[in-house]
Amino acid sequence: EGVDKQRHRLVLLAKNDTGYKNLIKLVTLAHFEGFYYKPRIDRELLEQYHEGLIAICPSFSGNIVDALKLANTEKAEEQLNWYKEIFADDQTGPNFYFEITHHPEIKDHEESMRKVIEFANKTNTPLVAGHDVYYLHEEDRLARQTLIAIQSQNDEKLEEGSEDFSFISPTTALKYFKKNSEALENVEKIVERCNLEISIGKWFLPNYIVESGLSYDEEFRRITEEGIEKRKLEKTDEIKERIEYELKIIKDKGYAPYFLVVSDLLRYAHEHGILTTIRGSVAGSLVTYLAGITNVNPIEYKLPFERFLNPERPSAPDIDMDFADNRRDEMIEYAKQKYGHDKVAQIGTFGTMAARGSVRDVTRALGYPYSLGDSISKMIPMGQQGFPMTIDRALKEEPALKLRYKEETDVKKIIDMARKIEGCSRHISVHAAGVVISPTPLTDYVPLQYDTKGSENGQHKIITQYDMNSVGEDGVGLLKFDFLGIRNLSILADAVKRVEKIEGIKIDIGTVPVDDKKTLEIIAKEETVELSQLNRDGMTRSLMELKPTVIHDINVMVALYRPGPMDNINEYIARKHGRKPVTYLHPKMKTFLDRTFGVLVYQDDLLMTAIEV
Repeated sequence: EGVDKQRHRLVLLAKNDTGYKNLIKLVTLAHFEGFYYKPRIDRELLEQYHEGLIAICPSFSGNIVDALKLANTEKAEEQLNWYKEIFADDQTGPNFYFEITHHPEIKDHEESMRKVIEFANKTNTPLVAGHDVYYLHEEDRLARQTLIAIQSQNDEKLEEGSEDFSFISPTTALKYFKKNSEALENVEKIVERCNLEISIGKWFLPNYIVESGLSYDEEFRRITEEGIEKRKLEKTDEIKERIEYELKIIKDKGYAPYFLVVSDLLRYAHEHGILTTIRGSVAGSLVTYLAGITNVNPIEYKLPFERFLNPERPSAPDIDMDFADNRRDEMIEYAKQKYGHDKVAQIGTFGTMAARGSVRDVTRALGYPYSLGDSISKMIPMGQQGFPMTIDRALKEEPALKLRYKEETDVKKIIDMARKIEGCSRHISVHAAGVVISPTPLTDYVPLQYDTKGSENGQHKIITQYDMNSVGEDGVGLLKFDFLGIRNLSILADAVKRVEKIEGIKIDIGTVPVDDKKTLEIIAKEETVELSQLNRDGMTRSLMELKPTVIHDINVMVALYRPGPMDNINEYIARKHGRKPVTYLHPKMKTFLDRTFGVLVYQDDLLMTAIEV
């Protein structure tokens, strides 16, 4: 175990796109094949994926440096010869360097660097000046040690060391390496040789194969036109114009492959009895309704397409697909079977140190009693969705916390340290819904790894090492597909099966009438336990006052029941029952606010106001 656990460091820099892709493959394989306590690579992998890379033997934990420390020159020479053979010089310059660093505060480091310089000169190997940077300012040293103690769950009291791994200025670098000016010059030479450009804003869509041989746009038009008959719609001028308008925008944007992929995924779900639905602004698209992607006719519900997609919108469409949570994995497996296991992965996400957790962790790491950290953290209010609580905000909002911070030395020390580590990444996990599908192997775009939680049913979940922002439009350009597992859909699917088994009646959830009088009466009686979004106390009281008569009443209540718009609930109820007159801020607004009695309810209402008024 001791031999296999031994690890050394190697710095690899990508000179170009080839080097970048090789770096991705090395990092991926280090997790897939070489993971033992930490991800590792070996000589065999470096021999296979070295092209386009510059290698630097670091001053700390480099295998050649460690051999020189032990005076094992023979081993150092053997390792150097291997590196120079793999990372051979080319027309642009050397591809293997020794790093030298300046740390007189670390015991025996200067002697180690003397041996490296001597060995480099003897073997005609270039030097490069370096400095590990773990924090910006020298006074942040303890913050880094605190983070390490938290991550390693070390309960021993921290002892602040003397080593300096803070950011250094060019002036400081000149001072540190004045006797080795060539090593500083090599830094600039390496920078000039590393010319990697990752194009941002360019999309790489899945390789959807159209069996008919039609183009993507022609195939999506065919599916859309077939949907008119399937949905039993009359081909009116309004419908024809809306279809042409939407298809043109999709064609001009080049998004037809995306819609075809989503349409195919949902087709598979429907054919295999996997209950699914779609949420969000995509409900405003008529062509997605006709293509079987959504189940809402946007013309009937007066939903604008522009909120979902418009010519001016730079970002790609985002369709959230909800599946019964007990069958979500089947959908991901279908995507892997269709597009290739090497082209489909779930997206990784980084958990960060939150305000309360930071305080508790710092208290433990600094050796204070648990009760102290617990009492401080309980004084920090809980955040709200979209508005996470921070320590700075808590100090402003909570006078009692601010008082303890000012008067108690230990509390001040804990909070000051917690502020420094707050927001730092704590771990990587699996995004709740995000899946990426690439046209070529994913390792052409992103590094991969296994889910840190381990395997399920003997299989490891593969996730990206980039988060959803770096994977998507602000990064390497892979479209994110949301496969969200919803428990309520599993419950509904189970209910449908039980009704068929017990009563012999087969129910199609997608065709259940939305104007059933008995159902609306039940909702008005506050009998909404376990009914998603309608089961909160305030909501049930409002529904009883409203006495809904149409599905639009339910839609309005769900939209208004949130901070801010909630003030309009009583106004809507009063207007519906004639206790207040129905008025409009502008006559033109009647065309799209008639169903809400003149009350602005939806984002779509504001959009239409901007367009029409």
